[in-house]
Amino acid sequence: MTLRNGATNGAAAISARNVGVSIDAARLLDGVDLSAERGRFVGLIGPNGAGKSTLLRAMASVLRYQDGAVSLFGRDLEALSSRRIAELLALLPQSPPYSPGFTAVELVLMGRYPHLGRFQVEGRDDERIAHESMRLTETDAFHERSVDTLSGGERQRVFLARALAQQPQILLLDEPTSNLDILHQLKILSLVRRLVDDGLTVVTAIHDLNLAARFCDRLVLLEGGRVVADGAPEAVIRPDVVERAFGVRSAVYRDPATGALAVSLIEPVGTEAADAARV
Repeated sequence: MTLRNGATNGAAAISARNVGVSIDAARLLDGVDLSAERGRFVGLIGPNGAGKSTLLRAMASVLRYQDGAVSLFGRDLEALSSRRIAELLALLPQSPPYSPGFTAVELVLMGRYPHLGRFQVEGRDDERIAHESMRLTETDAFHERSVDTLSGGERQRVFLARALAQQPQILLLDEPTSNLDILHQLKILSLVRRLVDDGLTVVTAIHDLNLAARFCDRLVLLEGGRVVADGAPEAVIRPDVVERAFGVRSAVYRDPATGALAVSLIEPVGTEAADAARV
């Protein structure tokens, strides 16, 4: 099944240039540059409050940015209609909205709305795409259940299925594994990796450095609303960078089982000095 439209042109799938966001007196993003080519998996990492969610929301046209520009396949985001944006891009927020009264399959079918006419109802093809999206996310077993009865992790997977049913070319994920058990963390990220290999472009905020290093092609480290590192996992996840950004001493090595870069967190910076002072 193809879960996205065909390529639009040769430009970067999504690009943010000098993006700045301020809310009240707080500067949440300050001159952020980020681009993702078609068929690439880009991970946003950084401490709490670094601006990861803010950047994703700005790139999805959910949050207004005051400075800079965002483009989708070379076209300015502000020049596109909301329907066209929804045809190209889907956002899975960190905390999916409360959706009382809907069954799981009804919620997933909402992902087809950008592809329907004003008074058009879902047809067989829309239902097929919705059910395939649920199969891929392993949510088809409770497709007739009310969303209210689902666990946090089950609900998160249903919202991912809705995003896939949109058939976007670009998928923005905000902590997609935050409510999932370790089995479904691996399954969901493996699914996303397969879709990326098939041409989907994904930008995700992710806290787990080991999962980020294993599944992402490129990592962008945000701190204080600015990009402080951008490159392959090997270039970004280094002990000195982890210590500076997160305040944690770490060891970085190759996992012998997966061959992926892995991080072992040792202790907060300053622990050794504090222990020595107590002796």
